[in-house]
Amino acid sequence: MSQLSDEQCQEELMKVHTKVQELTGYEMCLFRPPYGDYDNHVITNARKCGYYPIQWSIDSLDWKDYGTDDIVKRVVESDKLNNGAIILMHNGAKFTADALDSVITGLQEKGYELVPISDLIYKDKYHMKADGTQVSGE
Repeated sequence: MSQLSDEQCQEELMKVHTKVQELTGYEMCLFRPPYGDYDNHVITNARKCGYYPIQWSIDSLDWKDYGTDDIVKRVVESDKLNNGAIILMHNGAKFTADALDSVITGLQEKGYELVPISDLIYKDKYHMKADGTQVSGE
């Protein structure tokens, strides 16, 4: 996305937005840049399209097909696991569905509560650090 013009970036966002809305009736408001590739240009264009840009803090690497146990360990034992952590997992990866129950149980056993990202993120008066985390304030 960072290599696209403003027009191309917005067109890409809204093309998918329109298709999802037609198929599901759902009005999307969150945008995770593919591959985590973003810059100020991408963030600005996402906001212009009515999106809240998000980024993950823990990558399960589930798409590498290392196996169920690897996904669980990588998430539940991550040194980046904290309140507000956003975990990246892919719905089409080979072992993700099998790992999900153990990931959820492991997080809950550590005292974490799973919430929708839309409930977790700042929507006003924030900025994003280089690692993708949000910081409250202007």
